[in-house]
Amino acid sequence: MKGTIRQRLTVSVVAITAVMLVLLVLGFNLALRSSLDSDANRLLEARAQAALESVDVENGQLDVNEGSDDGAPDALVWVYQADRAIETPQAGKSLDEVAAFAARSEGGKVDDEATDTRLYSVPVLDGGVQVGTIVTGLSLEPYERTADRSLVASIVLGLVMLVLITITTRIVVARALTPVARMTEEAADWSEHDLDQRFNVGGSEDELSRLAATFDLMLDRMAFMLRHERNFSAELSHELRTPLSAISAEAELALARERSSPEYRVSLERISTSSRELTQILETLLDVSRSEGGSASAEKSEAVAVVETLLDASAALSEQYGIRVTNLSPNSECWVQAGQETLRRILNPVVENALTFASSEVLITVEANGREVDVIIADDGPGFQADEITSAFEPGHRGSARRQPGAPAGTGLGLPLARRLARANGGEVSVVSKPGEGARIKVTLPGELDRKPD
Repeated sequence: MKGTIRQRLTVSVVAITAVMLVLLVLGFNLALRSSLDSDANRLLEARAQAALESVDVENGQLDVNEGSDDGAPDALVWVYQADRAIETPQAGKSLDEVAAFAARSEGGKVDDEATDTRLYSVPVLDGGVQVGTIVTGLSLEPYERTADRSLVASIVLGLVMLVLITITTRIVVARALTPVARMTEEAADWSEHDLDQRFNVGGSEDELSRLAATFDLMLDRMAFMLRHERNFSAELSHELRTPLSAISAEAELALARERSSPEYRVSLERISTSSRELTQILETLLDVSRSEGGSASAEKSEAVAVVETLLDASAALSEQYGIRVTNLSPNSECWVQAGQETLRRILNPVVENALTFASSEVLITVEANGREVDVIIADDGPGFQADEITSAFEPGHRGSARRQPGAPAGTGLGLPLARRLARANGGEVSVVSKPGEGARIKVTLPGELDRKPD
């Protein structure tokens, strides 16, 4: 059925009401006709009994003590001695013939459609032997007239009720849907101009309250997505500013004056390093955006294998700094709910951070912890100061600890991006070491133990 909800509801209610009214009118009139028919039968039987009591039988002969009232048109009583009528009303030849037929029958009711009369016959017995018959008649016209009038009146009443119900339904449905229409308009307007507006309909569990709560939840999600988009744009511009500034400054210095080939090589290496940092930041931010936006891949990866691959990739850096890297991970597989590339991007800045600040050794451990997998990266460097444990994950924070000789100053974005990407995949990156001791950072991700991806 096409049309608005108001029209569909109105049509449905009117259709159901019409069917119910038809059934009610039909049932009422059938019941009324049955009741009138029963009343006519009872009246005929009462008349027959009264007539029977007025007849005496002597020596097989009938003697009518009291004749019928000829002046009453409905006082129809026939008394028959065998087949001979000894008492007849003034009813006409046609009805007399029907009465004679009823008298010859074994008793019961006979309807004469020509005169719209019902006849009822009862036998007159003498010692168990029938010696005569009494026939009473009753005009059915008043009963049928009453039934016809009731039918017309009930049909008219039904039509009036249908019209009134239709008007009432339209009014009630219109009033019931008015708040819905108003809420829809307000929600549409707020979604375009003011996402901070809410209906805040509390304390009731009716349909409108649930609809308002749904609209509020929808607006909350839209506001969150809008804030996320704005925050992502702001953080993207903030986090890209440092490598872009480095590239621009190094290029300007290289062009400011003539330099020797080694000096140009150093400048190009710095530009290349900043470009790699810029590429890594962009890829990580895009991974974070996809994960937070609900479009993250359903891939899984084996954490121990990713750690081994990561250590192979950072072997040159650990050799340059003279740092011994020990992998304490178990031989068993530990599957995490993150793709290999995503897990590598989470762990890589943490490992690089450990190599940059370690004194001589970095320990990496993969542990299964219930339904989670922990990757712990520990170094024997100066660690975090008390005020740096929370600020270590703020963009741009570089820390005050001494770095490896020749290590770049960095952008202060590695740990913040690692934590954000881990959280976007249902995990966490946190500092678990105490101030003054070597740094110990734990990466936690949802895992499925000893299970390969489908």
